[in-house]
Amino acid sequence: MTQRLLVLLGTKKGAFILESDPARKDFALRGPFCQTWPVNHVIGDPQTGTIYAGGGDAWFGPAVWKSTDGGENWSHSSAGLAYPEGQEPIKSVWSLARAADGSLYAGVEPAGLFRSSDGGESWVPVAGLNAHPTRDRWVPGGGGLILHSLVPHPTDPKKLWAGISTAGVFYTEDGGESWEPRNQGTRCDYNPEDQRYPEVGQCVHSIVMAPGMPDRLYQQNHCGMYRSDDGGRQWHSIEAGLPSSFGFPAAAHPHDPDTLFLVPLNGDIAGRYMPGAKAAVWRTSDRGASWQDKRNGLPQEHAFFGVLRQAMATDRLEKAGVYFGTSGGALYASNDEGENWTCLAQHLPTIFSVETLLRAA
Repeated sequence: MTQRLLVLLGTKKGAFILESDPARKDFALRGPFCQTWPVNHVIGDPQTGTIYAGGGDAWFGPAVWKSTDGGENWSHSSAGLAYPEGQEPIKSVWSLARAADGSLYAGVEPAGLFRSSDGGESWVPVAGLNAHPTRDRWVPGGGGLILHSLVPHPTDPKKLWAGISTAGVFYTEDGGESWEPRNQGTRCDYNPEDQRYPEVGQCVHSIVMAPGMPDRLYQQNHCGMYRSDDGGRQWHSIEAGLPSSFGFPAAAHPHDPDTLFLVPLNGDIAGRYMPGAKAAVWRTSDRGASWQDKRNGLPQEHAFFGVLRQAMATDRLEKAGVYFGTSGGALYASNDEGENWTCLAQHLPTIFSVETLLRAA
């Protein structure tokens, strides 16, 4: 069966798609889609090939867009994406995820979670998280109070991890009826010394799952880089060897649970750009015990751009491709697991998210 590789971008001015065959030598750019609304996250359903895009803002309101023909045509719905009257209105959809049973989840701002069982046509709130007993301790991070990371279990649709800034990681194993904070071991450097490890209040930036090992999670936090081998019950620091403990995105290797890709930035109050203004992707092949910087083909001077929390991904080809998008609208790619890099696109709007999809031609 002939396949096409799609690199799906969410940007400040709509969704874009780059398309290639599995050789990944030439990519064609299409877009912008979604009427140039701000699009925070674009994902593809590997079972059906359907593409979903979540976004909006305080002016447009929240919506999830949908394309069943590879991005040629789009529809969108916001049905059910609302809090009860009297609560702060939802500004936008920030994250999307497909569960093992085909249902969809949408994380929103102000932080909350919604589920769709009809392919994004309508949405219902996940009350167990939205009304969590710790909610009065959730506070906005620098980008707002947002649910930006969703990690579904690959085979059990009742299990899901969610990352909220600034609240932390939460986990359900009963389809969202109840949620457990899972933040033990992650620091809050901005808290007083005796409050560095609270139950909630951590500024998680991204969470990714190791392939074939659902209990192994990697987390980039505002205050460090971590790994958990027990589904987030306990987190262990793996930041030694990195140029900074601060960054936003992480991307798991599609086949090797010990390999992870990371883009550290120079610090939260130092500009939030590439350390030394020299671009690099850092890779570990031993679960974070050691790190190597991969720079070949990336700009090594004047790299004052950032990479946002969902703007990095891998593809599922045998020799994994790695992709990241920048705040300056450039998309970089490696077709050899980070050894060499090329720029696939420039001068796009600010890139909020990068995901990939393999679909039938």
